[in-house]
Amino acid sequence: MIVKLNTILESSRIYSLPMTIMSWLVVFTYSYLNSGNKLYGIIALFGICFAHLATNVLDDYFDYKCLIKQVNFDKKEYLKNTQKTKCRYILSGSMTELELLEVAASYLLIASLIGLFLFIKCGMGVLYFALAGGIMSVLYAFFSRIMLSEIAVGLTYGPLLFGGVYYVMTKTYSWEVMLLAVPTMFITIVLLYIHTVMDFDFDINEGKKTIANFFNSQLESLIVLKIFLIIAYVSPVFLCIFDILDWQVFLVWLTLPLAADLYDSLKNYSINSDSIPEHKWFHFPMENMANIKKMGAEPFMIRMYQSRNLMIYFGLIYTVSVIIGMN
Repeated sequence: MIVKLNTILESSRIYSLPMTIMSWLVVFTYSYLNSGNKLYGIIALFGICFAHLATNVLDDYFDYKCLIKQVNFDKKEYLKNTQKTKCRYILSGSMTELELLEVAASYLLIASLIGLFLFIKCGMGVLYFALAGGIMSVLYAFFSRIMLSEIAVGLTYGPLLFGGVYYVMTKTYSWEVMLLAVPTMFITIVLLYIHTVMDFDFDINEGKKTIANFFNSQLESLIVLKIFLIIAYVSPVFLCIFDILDWQVFLVWLTLPLAADLYDSLKNYSINSDSIPEHKWFHFPMENMANIKKMGAEPFMIRMYQSRNLMIYFGLIYTVSVIIGMN
């Protein structure tokens, strides 16, 4: 039972949930300080998290279906590549395709029930945000194959998440919340983009078109990573210009060393995909490392943790700046 639960959590990429929680925390705090209903905000978090997990599972499912259609696909050879952990649990027989779909359906059902409750309590606006979010969850795997994954994630973690949470808590719409979303939205896109950079060769072999593999090499694709990071760290200026937050929002610049470290780490990976980043104190937390080392997936997973943890630190400091600025 415990082994099966661990497999389900792995297939759901549970380690990625902090990116959702940190984005939610920013808009939840902002909405609460604008007299929002905290109970509905917390309930919305659970719905958003289950929708996120469903998206992860469906993404792997459709990746797997495309993978096995390849004429030269060899399951044994593919499994030898310990760096590529996606779909491993299906290929190894830990989960069946049906079980994977059942997990995704369960997540979507729970998210839908939460959405229905909030619709009854908060009004028609919930339906708009929920439908848009549902479409993104189900079609994300398709978007990720036609160079639209960054746009899909940006819309989901920007207007949809921030606008939706603000609506259920205040029963109103706000353009200010859309601007508030920009910094964390781009930090979240960074996390996704790093994944596609490291999957550069795999995605090309699998016929998956991404912004990263539009370039001739991983190293060249890092220019886009640099642009995303610049936007994330410059956008707080506009929050001050439009008087949404005060100067305290620049506290997020404290995470600039982490962003620079992450960029250097990806640069090293682009040169040598077997390189393992030097472990630094601000890389914490990095859970399940014993198993990751056993799988030989350190070069990949440590960098995923680096990007996720940047999101955690950025989100926490951003939230603190909202509290200070609005009080």
